Amino acid sequence: MRIAIVGAGAAAVGLLDALATSEAEIGAGEVTVFEPSAHLWRGRPYGPDLDSVLVNAPPAIMSIRHPDPGHYAAWLGPERAAAHLDDLLGQPLVPRALFGAYLADTAEAALAALRERGWRTRVAAARVVAAARSGDGLRLTLRTEDGHDHPADRVALCVGGGTPRDHYGLGGAPGFVGDPYPLASTLGQVPATADVAVIGSGLTAVDVVVSLAARGHAGRITLVSRSGMLPHVWQRPLGHRPVHVTVERVEALCREHGGVTLDGLAGLLRAELAEVGEDFARFAAELLAAGSEEPVGRLRRQLAAVDDPRIGRRVLQETAHTVGPYAWRLLPEPDRERLRGHFRLATSAASPMVPVNAAALLRLFECGQLTMVAGVRKIEAVEGGFRVSGDDGDLDAGVVVNAVNPPPRALPRAAQPLVTCLLADGLAALHPSGGLVPADPRLHVVGDLAGGGPFITSGIPGVAAAGARTVRGLLGVSELD
Repeated sequence: MRIAIVGAGAAAVGLLDALATSEAEIGAGEVTVFEPSAHLWRGRPYGPDLDSVLVNAPPAIMSIRHPDPGHYAAWLGPERAAAHLDDLLGQPLVPRALFGAYLADTAEAALAALRERGWRTRVAAARVVAAARSGDGLRLTLRTEDGHDHPADRVALCVGGGTPRDHYGLGGAPGFVGDPYPLASTLGQVPATADVAVIGSGLTAVDVVVSLAARGHAGRITLVSRSGMLPHVWQRPLGHRPVHVTVERVEALCREHGGVTLDGLAGLLRAELAEVGEDFARFAAELLAAGSEEPVGRLRRQLAAVDDPRIGRRVLQETAHTVGPYAWRLLPEPDRERLRGHFRLATSAASPMVPVNAAALLRLFECGQLTMVAGVRKIEAVEGGFRVSGDDGDLDAGVVVNAVNPPPRALPRAAQPLVTCLLADGLAALHPSGGLVPADPRLHVVGDLAGGGPFITSGIPGVAAAGARTVRGLLGVSELD
C-alpha cells in the first residue's frame, strides 16, 4: 500500500504515530510525506518563535498520541518540566518551538518504527497542487509543483488551518501586520514607542500583547474587537477524570434515545457536577455572564480562581476537545446552530489562556499601558497610521496587528490549487458549514479542514484522535476495482 500524506504539521504527526503504533497486521508499504516548508512537523503554530509564545495548555491535553495523555509529559521529562514550570498553574508550559521539537521527535520516531516493520518512508520537499484518478481507476495520482506525478493508493490531506482574515481591508497599508506569526519576525518591525492596536481579544491577541511587553515595548497597546471578551483562564488541574461526560456515555445516549441533543449533553454535565456536590445552574449562570462582565474585572476574578476546587470549567475545557468532536457529529442541526450562536463564549471557555499570560495582561491593564476597546465598527488607514472607530469614539494607532483567529474549517492559501482540483474532479465536496468532505474512499482529510467537524478549532487532542481514526480508515478500506 502506498500512502501519501500532504502536509507535515501536527495532524500528519498524529497520523504517522498512529500508523507506527497500530497493532493491525498491515504488512509492508510505503509512506510519502509532501511538505515544502523547511520546518517539518511543526506547522504554522509550532515553528521557531519567541520564547514568550507559550504552549497554551497543560501537558495532559497536549499529547499527539491517541489515547495516551502521558506521551508528551514523558517526552518532556522531569528536567525540562521543572525548567518551564508555571507556578500559578503548577504545570510546565514550554515555548511553542519546544513543543514543535516534541512533534518532530515523535514523527521521526514513527518513521523509524515503520522502517523497522519493512515500510519505505520518504519526505518530499514539494507542494502538491493537483490530484486525479489514475487511468486504470485503481489509484490516485498527485502532481507536485515541479510537474512530477506520484501515484498513491491512499491520500491523507493534513494541510493545517487557514490564516487570519483581513476584515477591514488593511492589506498593504504601511504599519499593518496581516498575520502576526512568527512573532519573532513581525514584532521586530514594530517601533518600540509606537501605539499599537491589536485586532481581536482571543489567544492570538494575548500572544501579541504578552510578546510586545516581553520585548520592552513602551508605546500604548489597545485590544480592539467587536465582543471585548478575553479568554477564560486555565485552572490548576485536579486530576478529576470525567465519568459522565465521556464518549461512552454519549454513545449510550445515542443508543437509548436514537440520537443526541444539546439538552442531553447538558444532562451529562449536570450529573458530573452533582456527583461532587456542585450546582449546574450556578455554573451555567457564571459561564453566560462572561458576555456582559467588565473584561478587566473578569480577568482579575478568574486569575484569583486558579485554585478554585470546583470542577465545572475544568470538565468543560477538557471534554470540549476530547468528547466534543464526537458529540458534534451526532447533534441535530438546530442544536448546532444554538451552539454557533455562542461561538465567542464557547471559544473563550474551551481554549483558555494560561495563568502566566493572564497575570501579564492584568499588570499591563493596571499600569495603564494596555486598554480594551469593544464594539469596533471600522478600522481605516489614515495619514500617519490608522483610525479605529468604536462605540466609545475614535482611537488612533501607528501600527495595527491583525490577531483575529482564522475561522474553523478555513482553507489554507497554499492548499487552494489542490482543493480546487479535488472539487473539480469530484474527489471531494465542500461541507455546508465549511471544510472539505472526501467523495472517494481513498481520500481522507485530517485536522481542522475536515468538513462536518465542531464549530471550534481543533485542539491537539482532537487532531490526535482524528489521526488515529484516519489510520483505521486507511487500513480498513478495501482495494477498489
